[in-house]
Amino acid sequence: MFTGLSAFPLTPLHNDQVDENAYRGLITRLAAAGVDSITALGSTGSYAYLSREERGRVAHLAVEHAGNVPVFVGIGALRTSHVLAHADDAAHAGASALLLAPMSYQALTENDVFELFRAVTEHTELPVIVYDNPGTTHFTFTINLYARIAQLPGIASIKIPALPSNSAEAQKRVQEIRSVIPANMTIGISGDQSAVGGLKAGCDAWYSVIGGTLPELAVKLTRLAQNDESQQATEESARLAPLWELNAEFGSLRVVAAIAEYLGLVLEKCLPLPIQGLNEQQRARVTAVVDQLDLA
Repeated sequence: MFTGLSAFPLTPLHNDQVDENAYRGLITRLAAAGVDSITALGSTGSYAYLSREERGRVAHLAVEHAGNVPVFVGIGALRTSHVLAHADDAAHAGASALLLAPMSYQALTENDVFELFRAVTEHTELPVIVYDNPGTTHFTFTINLYARIAQLPGIASIKIPALPSNSAEAQKRVQEIRSVIPANMTIGISGDQSAVGGLKAGCDAWYSVIGGTLPELAVKLTRLAQNDESQQATEESARLAPLWELNAEFGSLRVVAAIAEYLGLVLEKCLPLPIQGLNEQQRARVTAVVDQLDLA
């Protein structure tokens, strides 16, 4: 399950409530596009802003409308007991795996994070994806911590941050991680601008923000990279440079929300407050890129 394209959809809100109708549409769209898996309640899915009840409902909706596509569910929370409760809710919803990021208010130590993953793997039979996302959690995994966590039962995949743009350095980083984890554990790249480079460098999966809103585009890029059509994949990713530049400037969550709103997939102002989303001028730049690149 932990290879290919895993699409991370938004969890759209309207009037401070989960917009279930829009969410169903997003999930159905992903399944129809042929993504390899769907990750509900990732960072793109704004899990940290939702109550337990909202998260449980979103997990049920994702599984219900994903068809035969496996659904992974994010369970991150500030307290271990809350993480375990979210794991139970995800299992009850029918999730195929769990995605765990080490959330914090007080800065976490490596031992704090290891014990969190140990507690989760002892509590659930579902496989667990390690979510290394320092841009949102402000915690950076070390190679040694990867190695420790990888020995826990049930750890299935590691979602790593963007790799260096230099292909040799990217391959070296992937090989370094590969050397300390079991052979059956996969490595997934995040940071959409790094996806093709990461897949070419030896990553098994792409955990994709843009895949949750523009799945056909992400599926195309993934298949090109998987099928050794690396030059075409590189050219297609380079064509999307204006989109990657917007992500770097404004953050991928705000950009993908603006795209989804522009395409009519969700209602306007779909992000949870206090996140305001992009202003009118910034949205105009996003829609211009969508039109320029023919992403609609």
